[in-house]
Amino acid sequence: MPCVRNLLGVLAALAACGAVAFLGYCLYFDQRRRGDPAFKRRLREKRRAQQQKAEGRGAQLWDPAKNEKSQELFLQEVRMGELWLSRGEHRMGVEHLSNALLVCGQPRELLKVFKHTLPPKVFEMLLHRIPLICQQFEADMNEQEYLEDDPD
Repeated sequence: MPCVRNLLGVLAALAACGAVAFLGYCLYFDQRRRGDPAFKRRLREKRRAQQQKAEGRGAQLWDPAKNEKSQELFLQEVRMGELWLSRGEHRMGVEHLSNALLVCGQPRELLKVFKHTLPPKVFEMLLHRIPLICQQFEADMNEQEYLEDDPD
């Protein structure tokens, strides 16, 4: 038993020494990194680039012309969905309502409204269609990015 205790004591001491050495290593290189003027310059440039990129995205997202078009498309899809549902064509109604969900700025809120206004069967059909909508949207976005990146 004394041999096992000695072995555990030595292992604990080695682990403590290793932890202290690793901490010292981290502190030393962090101090060198922070003291490097090139590091500070690169960090500032990186932050500016990220900020400009975020501002550019914000301008693209809130383009009033695009916003009006998406609102019109949203209202048109909701109307078409209601029209098809009133005719008894649940599949076509759900298709148009799912398109409205895709265009909507707040899809969770719209789903809450649909839950209270649509018949349970139609709402369930809409819920089953959501993953398909997401896949279609991702495929369309990937295709659009591919076309924008294509130099021809």
